[in-house]
Amino acid sequence: MSELELADRARFEQLVLPHVDAAFNLARWLLRGRADAEDVAQEALLRACRFFRGFHGGDARAWLLQIVRNTCYTWLEKNRPMELSMEFDEEIHLQACATPETLAIAGDDRERLILALETLPPRFREILVLRELEGCSYKEIAAITSIPIGTVMSSLSRARRQLCSALANSSTKGAVREV
Repeated sequence: MSELELADRARFEQLVLPHVDAAFNLARWLLRGRADAEDVAQEALLRACRFFRGFHGGDARAWLLQIVRNTCYTWLEKNRPMELSMEFDEEIHLQACATPETLAIAGDDRERLILALETLPPRFREILVLRELEGCSYKEIAAITSIPIGTVMSSLSRARRQLCSALANSSTKGAVREV
């Protein structure tokens, strides 16, 4: 290995590898399966390593998550094309509710939240995961998803409303089952 290759490898390990957990987390939420997420996250890391010379600074986490996102969508197009074409049906989930946080606290929080999040289309899951679970800024999300910041904000708002509706819907179904 040349000195330049060794330097690139060390730089990759320093800048990119600390974000492997975030990469896997995003893949897991987008693909809704651990095994698929592991495979796709690994493929994305290989791509990141292969194309690291094209990374000229900036936010390494956002750069890696963009590669993970693109790899996930490529995988979804190939393996689950119907999932990408699904849209959230607001009529089914239309219901007044408080906030996602207060609804989640009301019952079996974690499980209900996971199930509700999984009912959302991938594009809404991704934006919620990036903002709420990974703590990405609007600017980072815009860079990762290649959409304008204004669209990030409106999509996040819409995703939160849909999550709220999904949580309210799961509360209603749970109450009906208990009766």
